[in-house]
Amino acid sequence: MGTNPGAARIELDSPDAVDGRHIRAVAFQEVRLQYVRRTLARTGLAPEGATAVVVGSGRGDLARGLAGLGMTVTALDPSPAATELARRADPGSSASYRTAAAEDLGFLPDAAFDVAYCADTLEITSALDGVVAHAARVLRPGGVLVYDTVARTPVSRLIYLGAFQAIPVTRIMPPHRYRAERLRPPAEIATALATAGLISEDVCGFRPRSVAALVRAVLARKSGRLCDEDIPTAVEFVLDPGHAPLVTYLGAARKPE
Repeated sequence: MGTNPGAARIELDSPDAVDGRHIRAVAFQEVRLQYVRRTLARTGLAPEGATAVVVGSGRGDLARGLAGLGMTVTALDPSPAATELARRADPGSSASYRTAAAEDLGFLPDAAFDVAYCADTLEITSALDGVVAHAARVLRPGGVLVYDTVARTPVSRLIYLGAFQAIPVTRIMPPHRYRAERLRPPAEIATALATAGLISEDVCGFRPRSVAALVRAVLARKSGRLCDEDIPTAVEFVLDPGHAPLVTYLGAARKPE
């Protein structure tokens, strides 16, 4: 396993900093892509040649993953530092990276994308309806919105409001990034989707195979005993369909033809 002398810093301006968003991105990468593949197969949308926009792309892991499926990808993130790190990580430019907030996507043309993915976004924004409306607007008729977010449950509050941003030993996020009212139960997301004219088609929880392994990985990453690239093997996330989401969940919606 790698070591990381900058592990004590919780920032976004360096590949060596502890960046909670990036920790989530690399830990969620495989389950996100698994869900995308499952959704595309269910809806009959072929990834090869499809256009996709990732809203909340961070350092670009998900964007590069979608590009690897054959999509032409536009990756957007509100952080200029994250955008620059994404470009550095992708010198071959498998995606187009741009700094932009989820709440301000008016520069994107209408009906331009087959797939929109909202990552690290719906549990952060105070303008849920506006963000979903932007995503709906840029989708082509028949296009698919995929998202992942955080439910509002006692367990999710303990993890996201407590462990991830308030308790020093496990903190990987800046204080106040998450707020209880912005943790979104599936029914709240479904209402926002319907308001934007989208048809919610699926909700699927996902979870770490081992909670203990997740805790150990967070502590090891903060101490520098793990690097970001070690996290996926240390913590395996799995889809958990058929159960009410306890913490995190994925979902998909379609724009009517």
